[in-house]
Amino acid sequence: MSTTSNTAGAPSLMDVQSSPSSVALDIDRVGVKHVELPLVVKDRDKGRQHTVASVDMGVDLPAAYKGTHMSRFVEALENWREASGEELDYNSMKRLLSDVLTRLNAHRAYAKFSFPYFRTRRAPVSGQAAPVRYLCRLTGELEQGQEGPRFLLELEIPVTTVCPCSKAISRAGAHGQRALVRMGIRMSRFEWLEGFIDIAEESGSAPIYTLLKRPDEKFVTEQAYDNALFVEDVVRNVATKLEQHAHVTWFRVEVESEESIHGHNAFASIERSVSGK
Repeated sequence: MSTTSNTAGAPSLMDVQSSPSSVALDIDRVGVKHVELPLVVKDRDKGRQHTVASVDMGVDLPAAYKGTHMSRFVEALENWREASGEELDYNSMKRLLSDVLTRLNAHRAYAKFSFPYFRTRRAPVSGQAAPVRYLCRLTGELEQGQEGPRFLLELEIPVTTVCPCSKAISRAGAHGQRALVRMGIRMSRFEWLEGFIDIAEESGSAPIYTLLKRPDEKFVTEQAYDNALFVEDVVRNVATKLEQHAHVTWFRVEVESEESIHGHNAFASIERSVSGK
């Protein structure tokens, strides 16, 4: 039976994880979820932004082993924090995943950072400023012998929509609601988060604001009414812009409308590989 070294003079403890499994079956991913820590990410407007991340990490586990060593994931994260200054970018993610592969003696490793990202948005008439929150996820995957990680960027961006059917058939007004644009993106090079947020917000009836005065509400309401869009319109608008993006190689976009007069939500989705990039 395998044992682990301990402090001087203390008896060695049994390494149960490294013992043979009673069921000889490979596990695709095993690891830890929801490890929370401070995070620094790149900000196009301010250079850097401090936020908080929830981190999931995992590796593959061969059939020969009963379990993995969960503490080593947290050790790798702590080592990453000290070395990177808590800043997440291509090189720091590569170092983290390489360290996980070594510590866990694994063939494949992944890490997913989920974090809120904030942008200051000014109201369209009064100019009053307040931050808007966006949910971001960055997943890196690395295999032994692979030169660099494979990345997936995911974003959730709220927008306003107005129903064209309601507008066309109603004597007065039209129902509006908040819709959520969810993007999953693979890229050939680094791109700013703000650029993809802009794509989503430009594809809806109007953007979402945190702080609006009465003149702003009038402006946004009329802007959305004049630009009435189905959920199908929004998903096509986003997909068209992503297909035309110089560095997007694959994307998945889903738009979910939180319907205001129906007892259900509506959604539409498009997934594409973009050739030639």
